[in-house]
Amino acid sequence: MDLGLTGKVAIVTGATQGIGQATALKLAGEGASVVICARGRERLDAVVAQIRALGAQAIGVQADVGRAEDCERLVADAVAAFGGVDILVNNAGTAQVGAFESVTDETWQADLDLKLFAAVRLCRLAIPSMRARGGGRIVNVTNIGAKQPAAKTMPTTVSRAAGQALSKALSKELAPDGILVNTVCIGLVRAGQHDARAARQGVDAEALYQDMGRTVPLGRVGRAEEAADVIAFLVSERASFVTGSSINIDGGASAVF
Repeated sequence: MDLGLTGKVAIVTGATQGIGQATALKLAGEGASVVICARGRERLDAVVAQIRALGAQAIGVQADVGRAEDCERLVADAVAAFGGVDILVNNAGTAQVGAFESVTDETWQADLDLKLFAAVRLCRLAIPSMRARGGGRIVNVTNIGAKQPAAKTMPTTVSRAAGQALSKALSKELAPDGILVNTVCIGLVRAGQHDARAARQGVDAEALYQDMGRTVPLGRVGRAEEAADVIAFLVSERASFVTGSSINIDGGASAVF
């Protein structure tokens, strides 16, 4: 299936590992020019090299999207390099969870800056270019806790729920401009944070993933590439009548749609 992404320009945040990296590679493979960002230069350069090896154009911008000035520089660099922005995938984020009374103001603010305000700022910065180019696609990556928060999962579930609300409201506001906005809710997916956890605990990563997979109806954790496939569809021409939707990528783990 041709996704119609040839010639499109995509920004993908948090793109040096996991879902972000897989998404950047998938979009590049479909013909898009890709702008990726992360805080570490070495990994950025490595992923840019992977993208270019596919025959696609790419640049890597070293940025902390929790900072307003870095968001401004990211979008400005994308426009300078490729002439505009058609696709924005707000993927940057970490799993920051704890009991409510243990979460400090500083932790709340850092989480909201990274997961909510980064999306707010990048959408605000990219929308004018999308509008000038006749439309665009925005996908905000959240998690299934945004719909079904559990105990001791703050601040992540709160910031992710806010991302859900942002996506729905923007989908209605931007529809007349041909800018489609959706969100994906991620369940248990292989990621660097789980690999790091296995290393800290001194256990084999595969054994950890097998144990995690027992809680998933499909019997396993997901792969980053599986999430990337869904995101690529949502930003493509094949999803031209899909906006304001929230799609679980969780192997059936969530109890809610």
